[in-house]
Amino acid sequence: MIEDTVSQFLGQNLVLILLAVFLIACILAGVRIVPQSEKFVVERLGRLRSVLGPGINFIIPFMDQVKHRISILERQLPSMQQDAITSDNVLVQVETSVFYRIIEPEKTVYRIRDVDGAIGTTVAGIVRSEVGRMELDQVQSNRSSVIAAVRDQLAQQVDDWGIEVTRAEILDVNLDAATRAAMLQQLNAERARRAQVTEAEGRKRSVELQADADLYAAEQEAKARRVLADAEAYATQVVAVAIAENGLEAAQYQVALKQVEALNKLGSGPGKQTIILPADAVEAFGNAFKMLKGVR
Repeated sequence: MIEDTVSQFLGQNLVLILLAVFLIACILAGVRIVPQSEKFVVERLGRLRSVLGPGINFIIPFMDQVKHRISILERQLPSMQQDAITSDNVLVQVETSVFYRIIEPEKTVYRIRDVDGAIGTTVAGIVRSEVGRMELDQVQSNRSSVIAAVRDQLAQQVDDWGIEVTRAEILDVNLDAATRAAMLQQLNAERARRAQVTEAEGRKRSVELQADADLYAAEQEAKARRVLADAEAYATQVVAVAIAENGLEAAQYQVALKQVEALNKLGSGPGKQTIILPADAVEAFGNAFKMLKGVR
């Protein structure tokens, strides 16, 4: 009895049930929830209709279809190595890495098939062009200029693909074995030259310091001689004044005083205990003592 009732109900309301199921399916097919890190490319009857951003979006069921789900996260291309020849004919191998992100998915989907391959080919051409304008030393020392050129030119060329180049890096510049050996030999020669220059500068500085020391010693000796000469001149002046005031007696006193000093030095030497004095020396001593008493 219950089965007959259910069968009768389904038979009478089958159309309504199917209509409800169809409406639910349409609603589910017309709602698209896009993650924050993606964008959806929607086509209608084979043509681009719209690009859905993050959040809840509505499309026309059965007419609109999500054909491409594109990640907008930043991507890193695998490290690439390009052979290039510098302006001084040296073969180098440049290893590069590029970071980019897709900002306009509709351009990326409909204008380029292999994004990574296209970017790699473009970078290789730019690197060869820039390195070919430089010598080897410039490539080694001016990597920043090469990186800037790669980034700027690449950004211009991939703009039609809806891509933004966020960063470009040169990881390494490799040389062949023969070039490395030649550079090592040149480096050793440069080190030897610098060592010789440093040694020569040291010897030069030593000679300059010795010359300064000799000059200083000569100046001090000359200064001492001037002082001694000034002292002797002063003593001579004193003697002259004494002679002018006291006459011959002052001169005799001065001579006797010099003789006493000379005999004193002679007697102080080793093995000079016996001193032979001339007869006039004793007389001179007496005269000097008389003059000394007279002065007192």
